[in-house]
Amino acid sequence: MTRLILAAALLASCAEAPAPAQKFDPQTFFTGPTRGEGTLKILLRPSVPIRVETEGRPDGRGGMVLEQTVHEGTKPPRQRRWVLRPTSPTTLTGTITDTPGPIRGRLSGNRLFLNYTMKGGLKADQVLTMQPGGRTIVNKMTVRRLGIVVARVEETIRKLD
Repeated sequence: MTRLILAAALLASCAEAPAPAQKFDPQTFFTGPTRGEGTLKILLRPSVPIRVETEGRPDGRGGMVLEQTVHEGTKPPRQRRWVLRPTSPTTLTGTITDTPGPIRGRLSGNRLFLNYTMKGGLKADQVLTMQPGGRTIVNKMTVRRLGIVVARVEETIRKLD
């Protein structure tokens, strides 16, 4: 019995450790076309489908520009532009055309954490998580007003090139 336990322990110690999560590089991922599909759930309203088509490009100064077409339920599509630039190897800042405040971002492994203020004083927090293989991101966004969650977005973003 002791030999069996020893053999099992030896085999367990030889097993491969899980591969480390892929580091998230926003400029690499978002350069070129991507498509996000998911749902938007606003407090006291039914969920609606969302689709976001993005074309990203470097801005020539170390940052990037994301041109987006946002389809939200039955509303007409709208255009917006993100401009993001690194402020350190793990932080970034930027703007979105439809928000009044700056974007603040922090990279940690396979995740990008974003927060910014939207119109009407709504506070947005996003967590974008790179999935294994590096071609898909899961985006989870929470929107708060006065500290109360008023909306959530869950979206899967895929590289198209």
